[in-house]
Amino acid sequence: MEISDIRIRKILQEGRLRAVISLTIDNAVAVHDIKLVQGDDRMFVAMPSRRDEAGLFRDIIHPINPEARALLEKRILEAYDKYVSAEAANAAAPVAEEASDEAAVEA
Repeated sequence: MEISDIRIRKILQEGRLRAVISLTIDNAVAVHDIKLVQGDDRMFVAMPSRRDEAGLFRDIIHPINPEARALLEKRILEAYDKYVSAEAANAAAPVAEEASDEAAVEA
């Protein structure tokens, strides 16, 4: 199984839900609405699910072995960390530019 693409669709700051993610497997199958959730001990991946007639949530798609789950979690967490780091760097860049402009004016 090759994860060909991971897209961070939404980032959330409040609550336990941190991100909503889509991924593509083998350039052939897209999986949407994967959730990255902050647990008590660590972040984990929650696969897309729906509520059945009894009110229980059932996964629509899920890895069938621990190795596949570990691969999905690892790649999703890496993509999330990279996205958050890039967003933080982008947010800090204008502040750094303003500080250098102010220094140039004072000189």
